[in-house]
Amino acid sequence: MGAKNKFDLIVVGGGVMGTFHAYHALKKGLKVALFEKDKEPRSATVRNFGMVVPSGMSSKWQKYGIKSLEIYKELQSKVDLTIRECGQVYIASNEEEMTLINELHAINQRNNYPSTLLNTEEVLSRYPRINPGYALGGLFFPEEVLVEPREMIHRLQEYLVSEMGLEVHIHQLVKKCEVDGKSVKIVTAAGDKFTATHAIVANGSDFQTLFPEIFAKSDIDVVKLQMLQTAAQPEDFKLPSGVLSGFSIRRYEAFEECPSFHAIKGKEDDESLAKKWGVNILFKQALDGSIVIGDSHEYASVKDAADLGFDNHDNINNYMLEEAKKIYDLPTYDIEKRWVGIYSQTKDHGLFEQTIDGRIHIVTAIGGKGMTVSAGYSEEKIASLEF
Repeated sequence: MGAKNKFDLIVVGGGVMGTFHAYHALKKGLKVALFEKDKEPRSATVRNFGMVVPSGMSSKWQKYGIKSLEIYKELQSKVDLTIRECGQVYIASNEEEMTLINELHAINQRNNYPSTLLNTEEVLSRYPRINPGYALGGLFFPEEVLVEPREMIHRLQEYLVSEMGLEVHIHQLVKKCEVDGKSVKIVTAAGDKFTATHAIVANGSDFQTLFPEIFAKSDIDVVKLQMLQTAAQPEDFKLPSGVLSGFSIRRYEAFEECPSFHAIKGKEDDESLAKKWGVNILFKQALDGSIVIGDSHEYASVKDAADLGFDNHDNINNYMLEEAKKIYDLPTYDIEKRWVGIYSQTKDHGLFEQTIDGRIHIVTAIGGKGMTVSAGYSEEKIASLEF
């Protein structure tokens, strides 16, 4: 095998998790190759809101999200990754949700993570088209950022190729990945062979190609979500930050650490459509002026993932739009795009990690926090490997 096919690190999977592992390895001066089975990333990395929200993470994962913010901002100073430093706000709609944002604010003060409580008048001043009957108060996180997910990953990879020497192989499905002595050997569907000291397998939700026997025994769930995008809003309408609603306050992991969370959740109607479809209402304005709205969540185990289907259900979309209109009076709710996203998560909302023979490192099932924590998590992971 020629030297051109030998690397320090091979990354399988071109999404945000795999790409940031490649980035941190390149920063160490390592020779890195990234393999993507499609022409470009097409799954969770490009189908999400593009909201980097350490505020929504548990304490364990928030530290990775905060580190990710630093990394995003550092990269943005070198190349335009579409990062916008405009913050995120959680809008509370009732006293229970106000209790939770007050408790989360106290937790963030102890964690030295900046947040600002807003009263009703301050929320309505900053977000004048919020429904006055909905907004009781808010919690604003000034450090958080927005990205355009369908642009960011391409710009990042182009930068890594042109400025840091990353070698990217697209349309290259890795069919075999195994340890061979003191190295890892991979074989693509085309029969090409490559070796490296270590391999990162960031396979997203592809559980059939590599190591299916490992994933079949795992606690991984596959999650299907539905999202919507409006037509471009009028030029004079600007959403000043990402906007998360009371649905988010009742859903995000960070709030589970609040003293009142479980008592408040216990009062909810288990038969509600919000519970049935796992609805979370968020608003994010894209660079073209449109508003991304969502999302819903349906779950299945790895072995039953096909049961989720590929249909986009109008009844779920209509419910999300009805709830969104109760929260934000957008100039237009004309919907131009609808899509289904797929991601995977562990039942404890952590990350699936398994190392094979000290050299193959599976990192997947990061859940809905991949855009927020991958940059920070992967820096720690690469630092732990010996090359």
